[in-house]
Amino acid sequence: MALADRHYMREEFNPPRLTKQLIIVLVAAFVVQSMLMFYWHYDAIEHFGLTVNGLRSGKVWQLVTFQFLHSVPWPWHVLFNCLGLWFFGRPVEEMVGSRKFLRLYLFSGLAGGALQALLTLILPHHFDIPVVGASAGVCGLIAIFCSLFPMQELTTWIYFFPIQIRARYLLYFLFGLSLYGAIIPFDGIAHAAHLGGILTGVIYVRYGREIGDWLERWMPQPKVQGSKLRTQPRARRNKAGVQARWQSSDETFISREVDPILDKISAHGFESLTEEERKVLEGARKKMN
Repeated sequence: MALADRHYMREEFNPPRLTKQLIIVLVAAFVVQSMLMFYWHYDAIEHFGLTVNGLRSGKVWQLVTFQFLHSVPWPWHVLFNCLGLWFFGRPVEEMVGSRKFLRLYLFSGLAGGALQALLTLILPHHFDIPVVGASAGVCGLIAIFCSLFPMQELTTWIYFFPIQIRARYLLYFLFGLSLYGAIIPFDGIAHAAHLGGILTGVIYVRYGREIGDWLERWMPQPKVQGSKLRTQPRARRNKAGVQARWQSSDETFISREVDPILDKISAHGFESLTEEERKVLEGARKKMN
């Protein structure tokens, strides 16, 4: 898939690095896993893949380790997950910052694994097959991207045919497919894990600010001295005022209106934006397009 980065909004661009490092880790883990299987006949999936029986026996680390294992020896599983991480992880990391990006990625995988284990436990005729792969974390990143840029045009390939689709419809499709596969397993894919990752991403974008405010009430953070960022909500402006600002020149508009918002996102995350700031950011994206 071909995605458009948001650095067109500003001249200064700090490329995300953690996405590349994660891809390197996944590929390295796949190579080590393949060598252990081929040369020493050691199946890492048996001990570190996610299963209900493993969790019952106290192997809680499986909720994390399964995210770094893939099907071996064929590389297609890890390849497609790395491609998804590359195309969707970079803009998300640039938007929320590397630390929050890593937390969201791992928590999406953890939530997906927990949902997969829960449905395997409570639904009949669901076999306790070991679950491996980074797909749950990648699905969380896809959900975050599609929720932040619902009107973004994406190009995907189906049987070598390019298909244009908006991000919101891609998210609807993945959600529906994952929900159906979680209830009625029709293949060997852990659809419930994908569903858990998608729900985590959507909840973060839609309710992350409210959750952050709730956490701050219970765990107040010290104020950063000397910061020039405006963390307080802007005064509500009327619709005519917003339209007037959007009619200004691109360079002035970006430096005056968009750059402070992007700086705030980099420091505090997307959920820290007010409704007014989100409208300005969406207007900027449309204006640049």
